[in-house]
Amino acid sequence: MYKRSYTILFTIFSLLLIISCAKKGTITGGEKDEIPPKFVKATPPNYSTNFNRNEIRIYFDEYIKLEDAQKQIIISPPMDPKPEITPLGAANKYIKIKFLDTLLENTTYSINFGQSIVDNNEGNPNPFFRYVFSTGDSLDSLRIQGTVADALEKKPDPFISVALYEINENYSDSLVFNEVPRYVTSTLDSINFDLDNLKEGKYKLIALKDASSNYTYQPKQDKIGFYEEIVTLPEDTAKVFTINLFKEVLDFKALKPKQLSKNSFVFGYEGELDSMKIKLLSNTPENFETRIFPDREKDTLHYWFRPFFEADSLIFEVANTKNFRDTLVARFKDQYKDSIKLSSNSKGSLAFDEDFTLYSNTPLEKIDDKLIKLVDKDTLEVPFSVALNTNKNEAKFTFERTESNAYKLELLPEAVTDFIGNVNDSISINFRTKKLADYGTIFFTLENVKQYPVIIQATDEKGKFIDEKIVTKQETAVFDNLDPGKYNLRVILDNNKNGKWDTGNFLKGLQAEKVIYFPEVLEVRANWELKQTFVLE
Repeated sequence: MYKRSYTILFTIFSLLLIISCAKKGTITGGEKDEIPPKFVKATPPNYSTNFNRNEIRIYFDEYIKLEDAQKQIIISPPMDPKPEITPLGAANKYIKIKFLDTLLENTTYSINFGQSIVDNNEGNPNPFFRYVFSTGDSLDSLRIQGTVADALEKKPDPFISVALYEINENYSDSLVFNEVPRYVTSTLDSINFDLDNLKEGKYKLIALKDASSNYTYQPKQDKIGFYEEIVTLPEDTAKVFTINLFKEVLDFKALKPKQLSKNSFVFGYEGELDSMKIKLLSNTPENFETRIFPDREKDTLHYWFRPFFEADSLIFEVANTKNFRDTLVARFKDQYKDSIKLSSNSKGSLAFDEDFTLYSNTPLEKIDDKLIKLVDKDTLEVPFSVALNTNKNEAKFTFERTESNAYKLELLPEAVTDFIGNVNDSISINFRTKKLADYGTIFFTLENVKQYPVIIQATDEKGKFIDEKIVTKQETAVFDNLDPGKYNLRVILDNNKNGKWDTGNFLKGLQAEKVIYFPEVLEVRANWELKQTFVLE
């Protein structure tokens, strides 16, 4: 009995000892794999000459897959149709490239994979792997490099295509609209570019924010930049090129109008508004009247008319001051009549340097200030004046405001009448002012200005426009009533003295007006003044 009990106790003790020892260490999967896949071989070999295959295989030491291949993989010169490249979904130990068309003779091709090649388990990239081959006896070996920048914004967009067009008897600047370039590369998510394996010759160097990834310039959606002089190789291989991208202003074009309601149409347009005029050519009643004003956010004109009349369609003549003239036809039918909806520029608080502004979805016709009352937080009436601007379809209220106060604007019924006879119901709009101590101020002085005027603009960290000052002489620009936060300041060299930044035009060979950013991000604090001096180079 005693021996049996001892055996049981010994067994239990042994089990506890084993469990205790087991707890001293925990089995894990080992250290995280951070080693990228390694290139093993290619068939045909990388940097082959006299290439005559229709398929390439590139092998790695582990299973890989291709990520974001459409953006990352750049083939130069571009191919149409593009070759089939796998694996795009499943993992494999090799990449297969199958050509779908005949390759050009005596041409060096470069396939840059960017950071698309990653291992299957951890996604470690094999960065900037390139496969190069030539259909001729030798490989072209010349190279140029440079950087891209945005002509207006502080940071350029990622994935900028940089291209070279060969200058020969067939070249013209219009080729960028419909022909792929001779050589192309991408900045990926950098600002730097390299164009490798180039042959001797003369080239036009351009850069595109290529929204369609088709290596042609589509002005409606793409940004473009260009180097003004001809690039000559091999003479220019030592240069470091800088290209500034800009969004061109399209030539003015009026789009087909669309009826929105019983008494209104919208006219979209491309380019700059430039005093666009709309004239109805169809027969109208004797007392026919119109009201036209621009949309606050879109490239659109709102066209309103009264009274309503019946017709199957309407014929409009649209013109502007730059010799544009067109005739547009719109379908016309009886629809619902819009009701008036009022809004304001106040989003809870009103800055000290802006007036309270009332907006309407329908054209404002009349404001009766006798039916409007403005009171402060002590319910004391505040005297005000109101100015109606029918061209902008807004009403501005001017009054003496005080800091850290709350206001209520009360509009009694029929205080506002619109163009088609609608009136408002009772409306109350509440807003407040902050303490002056809640804001900060930047005093900004420029030195070494070669030519006035210059425009100084303040933006937030994301590039959103905040305020601007036009400086015509040596003076300090003051940006006050700024909310606490981080700001960038940029200086626009206003060469044509028109008070705004002008973009470039590729076909006219015009670069955008130069913009110089103050190098530091300025942090504005409440009840704080910053004083900065910027010496222009």
